[in-house]
Amino acid sequence: MPKGKVAVITGASRGIGRSIALALAAEGAKIVAVDVDQAATEAMVAEVRQLGVEAIAVVGNVTVAVDTEKMIDAAVAAFGRVDILVNNAGITRDGLLLRMKEEDWDAVLNVNLKGAFLCTRAVAKVMTKQRFGRIINIASVVGQMGNVGQANYCASKAGLMGLTKSNARELAKRNITVNAVAPGFIATAMTDALPEKVRDELTAQIPLERLGTPEDIANAVVFLAAERSGYVTGQVLAVNGGMYM
Repeated sequence: MPKGKVAVITGASRGIGRSIALALAAEGAKIVAVDVDQAATEAMVAEVRQLGVEAIAVVGNVTVAVDTEKMIDAAVAAFGRVDILVNNAGITRDGLLLRMKEEDWDAVLNVNLKGAFLCTRAVAKVMTKQRFGRIINIASVVGQMGNVGQANYCASKAGLMGLTKSNARELAKRNITVNAVAPGFIATAMTDALPEKVRDELTAQIPLERLGTPEDIANAVVFLAAERSGYVTGQVLAVNGGMYM
């Protein structure tokens, strides 16, 4: 388990990122919560501290290289090292291909894919010196199967899986593993807002007959972050209830 390890989580203030931070904290990891929303991030860190572990909030934009360097520097300054990076920050700007604006394409690719590249590049400098690290990218089932109205999001998540495999090969000799978790449809505030008929249609596509929870994803991240998963690298762990096999 990641007890005593230092974990940096991007997009940590809510949803899946929040659940990941809390799950790692419950296992004893020290948490560096990164997000663009200062108030929400600080509130999330307060939750973590209630579990009796150390945590700091860092405000930063993963699309800005200087910010990603600063977030890793802040983690090292606070805790002396970085053992785990979870690239969770992500956005959607949905729209059909023929109507999709170029700025919506760029925004999604910048946050979801470029952001993971910049954060990974920044943390790799620390992890290679340590000769230890766990990097976990949060991808998506739609990056594997596609989805109508999400060309930008699907492309970003498919790209993230390719980035995972390439980085796994490059960093393995330094005892750094790089893996991805590909969530299926997860019950969040966004899905809660959908009409009941739409939620029923989504659920009908899932053999386990339910939407996933943020905790389902967090549990997979905890496994990949642990020292005992050290022989797992370059993999995409699907957590989708059997929706895509």
